[in-house]
Amino acid sequence: MEIELIIFLTMLGVFLIGNFLFKLPVSLSMIAGAIGGALVAGEGLPLRHLFEGTFVYMDTLLIIASAMVFMSVIQESGALEALNALIVSKFHRVPALMLIFLMLMVMFPGMVTGSSTAAVLSSGALVAPVFLLLGIPKAQTGAIIALGAIMGMAAPPVNIPAMLIAGGVDMPYIGFEGPLFFLTIPSAILIVLFIGYRYARHINYEEVKQSLNLDIGKQYGIRIYLPLIALVVLMVVTRMFPTVVPNLGMPLIFLICSVIGMFTGKRFNALAVARESINTTIPVLGKLMGVGMFIQVMTLTGVRGYIVINCLSLGPALLYLAICTVMPAFGAVSSYGAASVLGVPFLLALLSTGNQIVIAATLSFICSLGDLMPPTALAGNYAAKIVELKYSKVLRYCVIPFLFCVLFGLAVLLKPDFFRFLV
Repeated sequence: MEIELIIFLTMLGVFLIGNFLFKLPVSLSMIAGAIGGALVAGEGLPLRHLFEGTFVYMDTLLIIASAMVFMSVIQESGALEALNALIVSKFHRVPALMLIFLMLMVMFPGMVTGSSTAAVLSSGALVAPVFLLLGIPKAQTGAIIALGAIMGMAAPPVNIPAMLIAGGVDMPYIGFEGPLFFLTIPSAILIVLFIGYRYARHINYEEVKQSLNLDIGKQYGIRIYLPLIALVVLMVVTRMFPTVVPNLGMPLIFLICSVIGMFTGKRFNALAVARESINTTIPVLGKLMGVGMFIQVMTLTGVRGYIVINCLSLGPALLYLAICTVMPAFGAVSSYGAASVLGVPFLLALLSTGNQIVIAATLSFICSLGDLMPPTALAGNYAAKIVELKYSKVLRYCVIPFLFCVLFGLAVLLKPDFFRFLV
């Protein structure tokens, strides 16, 4: 058995023992796995590499932290609650459209933070009671929230698995918006209609209206939505007119919009909200730091190159089978880890088949589905808690949408050049 394989199995073994046996957080388990791999490889305790690995994804860490502050601000200001009521009041006569807009609302926090957990805990917690009022049962509501959060995580502008894959091959995170929107928006629409439409098509709006806060939108008017409008405008303007408007960067854009949100709706303690949002985000940030250390040690010990070489040697059938099965399954450990450990070699193995941006976007889409994989299943477990059910009852309604998304991703991977017009 090759030494690289022994090191890799040691790293995975230490990680799994720490996470599942000793119940350590994913971040600490990954650090333990990285240290275990370094010791087996004879590298001792490589403090320099562990330190460098911690800050490999610093840009991503800043984006997530600032985006979570923004999400907390618009939640406390009442913007999400007002948007929730607006969607139901305007589109209750067309249940299909109403469900689609509610699904987009579930996705939005994931789109701007790159975290399915953030989507479930913010807009997911607000939209779930509305789905229940529409007559959608608890288990199906949990499935919609979990899948919507994952679609948001995979959608642009912030897709962390895509950033990790692109960073692994020194490819700029540019041009991903089209392919990612093509993969996530149709999938999200089909998912919410497939699971929820049969229940919501006979909505009793008078009953639902009693549970909606329609007053907050009337009280503050259009100004309550100004942070959201500013976010879209700044993101579009900086991309469309780079020579006129300087590239502010996503963290600064989120902070600017957060400041705007402090004055557009309900009053709240901005410092307390910022502190709470960062506390909520720490597990995600810690996980990314752990992934950075894990990948850094894999590179140091030659394990990463070993995986790349073996992926390149797989035949086409086995390669696509591994992408559709192993990548989502690795999500039981970490979807971010799956992107770094497996996404990069799979991308390198598929480079000759077509457009690399389409391929990287699709691999990140499949990676994101790993947040449904038990026992970790971040999106699924949090969604199940919101509807007060065990995850096993929610998971059964995620199976068919999960298979559809994997097959949809596979179809794009088989002909990536056909979709290059999206870039």
